[in-house]
Amino acid sequence: MTTAVENASVTLSARPGFEGANIRTWIGFKHFAYLVEQGVLQWFRERGHGPGRLYHEHGVGLSIRDCSLLLPAVLDVDDTATVVTTPAANGRFAVRMGVRRDADVTVCRARVRVALVREADVPQAAPLPAELAGLAEEPAVGEPGAPAGVDPADTLRAAGAGFVWPWRVPYFYCQYSQRMQHSGYVRLLEEVVDRYLADRGVSVGRMLRERGWIPVVSRARIEVLGDAHLDEQMWVSFTVTDVLKDVTYDARMDCHVVRDGRLVRVATASILHGYAVSRGPEAGRLATLDEDTVAALTGGRR
Repeated sequence: MTTAVENASVTLSARPGFEGANIRTWIGFKHFAYLVEQGVLQWFRERGHGPGRLYHEHGVGLSIRDCSLLLPAVLDVDDTATVVTTPAANGRFAVRMGVRRDADVTVCRARVRVALVREADVPQAAPLPAELAGLAEEPAVGEPGAPAGVDPADTLRAAGAGFVWPWRVPYFYCQYSQRMQHSGYVRLLEEVVDRYLADRGVSVGRMLRERGWIPVVSRARIEVLGDAHLDEQMWVSFTVTDVLKDVTYDARMDCHVVRDGRLVRVATASILHGYAVSRGPEAGRLATLDEDTVAALTGGRR
């Protein structure tokens, strides 16, 4: 069920994907981002500007370019979330997600920026409606940086990256036949955290088995700076930047491709992670990070 009036909020009622209930019945941050995306898409659809129509009639691809999430409470697999999307200026939206328990509980607040990217491989397209014309953008190039060197991974490590993962952009992370979409970077952020933890000897599986700890996210932001393309080689770096009060750690993901011999940053993300106790009488409480865990997370650089 949805409700909307022109230039006002849209309310979407939806459940999180079952895929997101990986440990117990709590939903991971990725599926919060998916629900936020659905709320924004519903706002456009309610006004007759769904992504399919925008593509086929106007030759533009609706693309999320920036999304920040604040997650003050957990989302359970059986929750029905109320996603309220409110427009602001210049393609920006505020999204609030709540659930009903004993009272209304806010589980997510998000800020989103959307662009309508001009697509090359579509027939002659009609002009955009006047109310959307300001959202049109050309495909983004990204941020050129240092020369890539013989091995781009070595270049990134020398610049301070804690972990570098070479990766190829597959079609199922892409949109409109050619470029990686925002939700693909959300998935990438989830995976590079998992790979980083395993590389540091504190894999999710080990911490769950030995301590009953599970990773939890209290905030995240993923920003697309440039367009990465299908089959393009990407270097994904992940670095822990700070440990806060021995209960959470701040980290950054950067995604680079090589063009004309230089590293080009096409996306960046930040994430605030901690651990929650998953079993026993203290289930759900944030765990305190001991010295060994902090040393593993930071590489002893704290």
